[in-house]
Amino acid sequence: MKAFTKLDARMAPLAMANIDTDQIIPKQFLKTVEREGLGKGLFYDFRFDEQGVEKTDFVLNRPEYKGVGVLVAGDNFGCGSSREHAPWALLDFGISCVISSSFADIFYNNCFQNGLLPVVLTPDQVQALMEEAKGGNHVVTIDLAAQTVVSPSGATFSFQIDPQRKAKMLQGLDAIGETLTAAIDIDVYESKRALSEPWLERA
Repeated sequence: MKAFTKLDARMAPLAMANIDTDQIIPKQFLKTVEREGLGKGLFYDFRFDEQGVEKTDFVLNRPEYKGVGVLVAGDNFGCGSSREHAPWALLDFGISCVISSSFADIFYNNCFQNGLLPVVLTPDQVQALMEEAKGGNHVVTIDLAAQTVVSPSGATFSFQIDPQRKAKMLQGLDAIGETLTAAIDIDVYESKRALSEPWLERA
């Protein structure tokens, strides 16, 4: 998993509440367990019409928001089913951080397991960022170590995050990576057990 430390990126406003995981990545894109390539299905029904033609009025299809790295979304982002493909699709599209006033619990947890940073700010702060994102200058700075979001105008908003999750994000550790940090201790334990309980090694 890629470490998240500090991000300077353009942000896009998605002023919609209760965006569920089926809207983030529709069910027809769930046939794979590969993370790469899912970006093409991100917000598919918002981005394309029934003929597969881009909807020019959708925010992520507009020229000024091409290549954004931060999404500023409405309340209760990521509700619905617990598909891990949702954070995969956002990351594959190039979005490394989602800012909202609240997230669905399962989606929020999945984000940390995959290196996508979910930032919770107050509704007023989210609205302020959305308003700035509508302007010509929409580059925002996310500093995980300092736990701050700096808007294009220089306004600084602080956010809270669990210390353990923060540490793992800064180091780029998912559940497997965290386990592997104890690889030496695991090897020592297994070597000692092989000597004291050799019958367990015969299977």
